[in-house]
Amino acid sequence: MKILIVLTSHDTLGDTGRKTGFWLEEFAAPYYAFVDAGVAVTLASPKGGQPPLDPKSDDPDAQTDATRRFRQDAEAQRVLANTQRLADVQAADYDAVFYPGGHGPLWDLAEDAKSVALIETMLAAGKPVSAVCHAPGVLRHAKTADGKPLVQGRQVTGFTNSEEAAVQLTDVVPFLVEDELTRLGGLYSRGPDWQPYVICDGLLVTGQNPASSVGVAEALLARLKR
Repeated sequence: MKILIVLTSHDTLGDTGRKTGFWLEEFAAPYYAFVDAGVAVTLASPKGGQPPLDPKSDDPDAQTDATRRFRQDAEAQRVLANTQRLADVQAADYDAVFYPGGHGPLWDLAEDAKSVALIETMLAAGKPVSAVCHAPGVLRHAKTADGKPLVQGRQVTGFTNSEEAAVQLTDVVPFLVEDELTRLGGLYSRGPDWQPYVICDGLLVTGQNPASSVGVAEALLARLKR
């Protein structure tokens, strides 16, 4: 089995002057879930090369067993530093795709035509698509074969409005994930803030927040084993 992980290349938090990027735990935990299951993992990003890490995800209170493992894993760090350019990726080469969050994807991957086409192609081919935390925002422009929003009528979740308010970025992000998924007709649901919450609707797997990343990875693997 082959899974593609698509990371953001965007490193600027609006006009705040602060940095953003991908959230380390949301990459590391699924990465190791996939690798430990014997899956071949490829990393890609819009610009290729080293994707930007959200510095907040490096704070001591954001660390988990997976992030600590990553910091001791020279090979995983090498792989991360050499992501493929998303434009060079072919959906036919992979069995599933996973998007880690962090705020970065709201600016680049949510608007990236190659990413949108990848999501549409994977699902049309019967291959699972998964995203966690802010990354369900990458679904906003994806459509079904008949031109409807991909999430319309589908059960989905993602970073909640109240979680965004808690990190004081409601007025900084280009859109709120909860509001956008709901606007598009998604059957949005959520669990308590900061607690694991994963929703599966056919081949689409979404998770609410960083605590949901392992659950999303496990749900994705379960779908592949079918």
